[in-house]
Amino acid sequence: MADRMRKQGAALSIGEVAARTGLSGSAIRHYESEGLVFPDRTATGQRRFARADIRRLSFVLIAQQLGFSLAEIKAQLAALPQDRAPTKRDWERISKRFGRVLDARIATMQRLRDRLDGCIGCGCLSLQSCHLYNPEDRIGRKGPGPGLVTVSGRRGG
Repeated sequence: MADRMRKQGAALSIGEVAARTGLSGSAIRHYESEGLVFPDRTATGQRRFARADIRRLSFVLIAQQLGFSLAEIKAQLAALPQDRAPTKRDWERISKRFGRVLDARIATMQRLRDRLDGCIGCGCLSLQSCHLYNPEDRIGRKGPGPGLVTVSGRRGG
């Protein structure tokens, strides 16, 4: 078995990883093809995963549930070592980066919720006093998208 397996503990079959993560074998193979896990191969071509791959796959599942794309997840996992199990410090670095993105998403969702609630129940009955009114599409000159509702009412910040 390769150095990676010796450094990361016993090698696991794809079935063992599937049982531990709840993923199907085809999903695990897909994540391998996306470059998210890197199993070794036996002489007969069978995949052998390091125990650390369970954590990587679990991270993928959690990050996807939080709305991150596979490309974003892969970019974060690329910072982890492949030749050894990630340390607590390795995971803390990823957590901080994801935390900043999540904080920004939460703030955007809160602004959206507050503005939609205000709009639905405001009762202004007047486009002249509506906070979302955009005469002559003046916000459109700043770029595409719903600029009055997202990103503090301005595009780019």
